[in-house]
Amino acid sequence: MSFTDLVQGTKTALSSDPAQAQAKFEAHHDLVGPCEVTVKVGSGHKFTVDEPEALEGGNVAANPVEYALAALGSCQAITYRVWAAQLAIKLDKVEISIDGDIDLRGFFGIDDGIRAGFNTVRINVSLGGPESAARYEELAAAVDAHCPVLDLFRNPVPVERKLVSAA
Repeated sequence: MSFTDLVQGTKTALSSDPAQAQAKFEAHHDLVGPCEVTVKVGSGHKFTVDEPEALEGGNVAANPVEYALAALGSCQAITYRVWAAQLAIKLDKVEISIDGDIDLRGFFGIDDGIRAGFNTVRINVSLGGPESAARYEELAAAVDAHCPVLDLFRNPVPVERKLVSAA
């Protein structure tokens, strides 16, 4: 089965039964060092998050905002692949590089008028293949409209926090 067939089959299944389209993702985090966090995600994977030594971290892993950029870039690359298949666009290469700016005064509470997260994120996409520039622009527009992690960056998401005290 080709990737295009797989994508089309999934779209058909989800269209015929929208209840199948509902997905839940989970992550569990344990602070195991001054800034080191062990993360276990619902799919059974485990990884570490840390901060640089300047923030009392051990610098043993990427920090949370680096993982956020990694999640965005990875989701972009995958979404390019999925939408290239849907639009019948030949794609030989996808390279994504992302950088973002944060004003740390927001994180440290120096100025509550400054947001704690990214002020600006720049995505640079390099596509290769035999298609025209117009076809790759069509693909980029589809990716911008359908990339789940880009959607998280662009739009507010309702977040509910519940504080559970350990006795």
